[in-house]
Amino acid sequence: MDERGAELARGFYEQVVGPILDRAAPRLRYAAARLGSGSDVLGLDDAMSRDHDWGCRLTLLVDDPGAVAEVDRLLERELPGRYRGHPVRFPVTWDAADTHNVEVATVAGFARSRLGVDPVAGLTVPGWLCLTGQGVLEVTAGPVFADRTETLGPVREALRWYPPDVGLYVLAAWWRRVSRLMPMVGRTADRGDDLGSRMLAAKLTADLMALAFALSGRWAPYGKWRGTVFRGLPVADDLAGPFERALAASGGREREAALAAAAERLLDEQRALGLPAPAAAVAPFWDRPYPGIDDAVWEGLRAAVRDPEVACLPLGAGSVEQWVDNVDVLTDPARRAALQAAYLGRWGEDG
Repeated sequence: MDERGAELARGFYEQVVGPILDRAAPRLRYAAARLGSGSDVLGLDDAMSRDHDWGCRLTLLVDDPGAVAEVDRLLERELPGRYRGHPVRFPVTWDAADTHNVEVATVAGFARSRLGVDPVAGLTVPGWLCLTGQGVLEVTAGPVFADRTETLGPVREALRWYPPDVGLYVLAAWWRRVSRLMPMVGRTADRGDDLGSRMLAAKLTADLMALAFALSGRWAPYGKWRGTVFRGLPVADDLAGPFERALAASGGREREAALAAAAERLLDEQRALGLPAPAAAVAPFWDRPYPGIDDAVWEGLRAAVRDPEVACLPLGAGSVEQWVDNVDVLTDPARRAALQAAYLGRWGEDG
C-alpha cells in the first residue's frame, strides 16, 4: 500500500524531529503539523503526487520569533540523511537547494504567508474578503501532531468560517453572480449558439457548486480538488444529478431545467439553515421565456446584515474569489492582500 504524505510526516515528527527538539530545546513551545501546500495536506495525495514537492515535509511553528533561525539551524545539523527510505533533504519547486523541508516559522508568519493577512492580530472585513478557500485550507486542513503554542489552535478555530455578517454578504454575492448569467443559457441556445450555451452552463455549474460550499460553511479548495471535496458536502448527493445534467444536456431547455433544479435545492438548504429565503429561487426573466434568480433571494440575505461595515459593501464585489479569476493573483497572498484597497475604497458605485 502506498504511504500517504500525512502518515510520513507524522512518523518523521514522532521518530526524528520531536526527539531532536526534546533533547536540544526542551523548553521550546512549538506546534508540529503537516500544513501548507501539497495534496497530502488535504489527505488526497496518491502515487502521482510523488513526482514533486512530496516527501519528508513538516511544519514547525513557534511562539518566539527569535527561535525560528536557531531551530532551523539545529535541524540542518541534526537531521539524518534519510527517513523510511526517503531523502530528508531534497529540492522543491520554490527552492532548488538540497536542504531539509521542515518549515520553521511563527504561527503569525506562517499564516500570513498563506493568507496574505495576519489572523493572530485579527482580521478586518477586507482581510476576510481577500482570503481564498485554498489559502485557508493550507492553514486549517492538515493534521497537527503536537501543539504547545498559544496561537495555532485559536487561529485555526477562528478561520473555520467567515464571521456571520461577512458570510451573509458572500452568500448574497454568489446568488447575484448566478442571477447575472442564468437567463443567458437559453437565450444563446435559441440564437443557435449551442457552444456558448454550454459554456455558460458550465460556468453556472461551477458557481452553484461554490454556493454549495458556502451554504455548507466549508472552504473550497482550488480547482484540482474542488469536485472531489464537493462530494463530501451534505447537499452533494442532491446536486450531483442536476449538475451532471446541466453539463451533459444537448439543448438549452434541458440545461436551464437542470440549473433551476440545483438553485431550488440550494435555496431549500438556505431555508433549512434559518436564513432568509423566498418561496422559490427561480423567477421569470422580464417577459422572456428564460428562468432567472429572483432578486429576493440575495436581497433578503443582504438585508439581514447588521454590521455597518459589511452592509455598505457593494454587492457586485463579494469575496476576492467572486471577482478575480487570475490564477497568478489568487495564488499570491501578497497580491490578494493588496486587493483590500478595493474594498476600502468602496468601489465607487455599487458593483
